[in-house]
Amino acid sequence: MTANDIKKNVKQRYAKEALKVTSGCCGASRVDTQRSDPMTNRIYDKLQREQVPETAVLASLGCGNPTALAELEPGEVVLDLGSGGGIDVLLSARRVGPFGKVYGLDMTDEMIALANENKRKAGATNVEFLKGDIEDIPLPDRSVDVVISNCVINLSADKNQVLREIFRVLKPGGRVAVSDIVTRGSVSPEIRRRSDLWVRCAAGALEESDYRGKLAAAGFHDVDVEPTRIFGAQDVRDFLDNQEIQVDVGDAEIDGKFMSAFIRATKPAAP
Repeated sequence: MTANDIKKNVKQRYAKEALKVTSGCCGASRVDTQRSDPMTNRIYDKLQREQVPETAVLASLGCGNPTALAELEPGEVVLDLGSGGGIDVLLSARRVGPFGKVYGLDMTDEMIALANENKRKAGATNVEFLKGDIEDIPLPDRSVDVVISNCVINLSADKNQVLREIFRVLKPGGRVAVSDIVTRGSVSPEIRRRSDLWVRCAAGALEESDYRGKLAAAGFHDVDVEPTRIFGAQDVRDFLDNQEIQVDVGDAEIDGKFMSAFIRATKPAAP
């Protein structure tokens, strides 16, 4: 499975998810599916869901809530990698206020169109959605205070390049605050080689110590990986059943191996 294959599969999946929301045919079933999926349920509280259009909630495919964990300040410039339907962008826009700015970056035309419609519904004037790849961010050097992301970096086949790009666009002293799926210990090769599990955030997930090492290699300081939800064997099986994926692995190969985590890091301040 090549990097181009991974990108193509990810793009197809997220385009399909956007079209489900915009077609209006799957709203109730989509909410039910999210609630039964242990990796995506119970992420946003009632107040947060009420602050954004319903279609932004329905298009949410993340594994965490970086907006709740990132300490965003009024006036900051924020970049959301893999912004999808825009839920984290719109929530961040409320935090940074009218003198701040939030960019959402996505490679899928369908998600960009949905996000712009959600922006219109929300009346957000400090938001801009960009089309592009997270490996080649279309923003200048040192232009962003905070980079957030919600279960997207693990979808890239070149995570080192993603982290180098994040470092480039951050201002000195800027911060990374992302939610991602991370592994703990070795993971079954049966899971690693499955393309359908790659596009669903499992096969491409980094081991937690590897994540720390890659951030440090990119130049970041104060790296921290904080587990927010550790998935037991039954959680993983529920996730696989939810996605209609059959994998021949024993409980010992999946119990406690996957977790949602909040990853923090800081770009060193200028001398």
